[in-house]
Amino acid sequence: MTDDEQHKLTIMMSEVAAKMQVLLDKQEELADNISKIKEAVYNPDQGLYARLTRLDARLETLEIWKASNTKVLWILTSLGLGLAATSIWQHLF
Repeated sequence: MTDDEQHKLTIMMSEVAAKMQVLLDKQEELADNISKIKEAVYNPDQGLYARLTRLDARLETLEIWKASNTKVLWILTSLGLGLAATSIWQHLF
């Protein structure tokens, strides 16, 4: 192997080493980012799942309220129509 080939090989090896170092740095940065994401998602008090659970509970409460409110409105409407029909019937006969 000539000195020129050996010099080129040394340069290529140092470039590979530099690129591997960059790759390792990026891998550490990625691991930190993944840890932050996991903490944000799975934190039992403030994570994404906790917020979704609270939102689901609120929606369920609103749906129950709406269902009972709708029943009451139908009952009141039926009573009002019944009273109106009874009043009209009594005035006619």
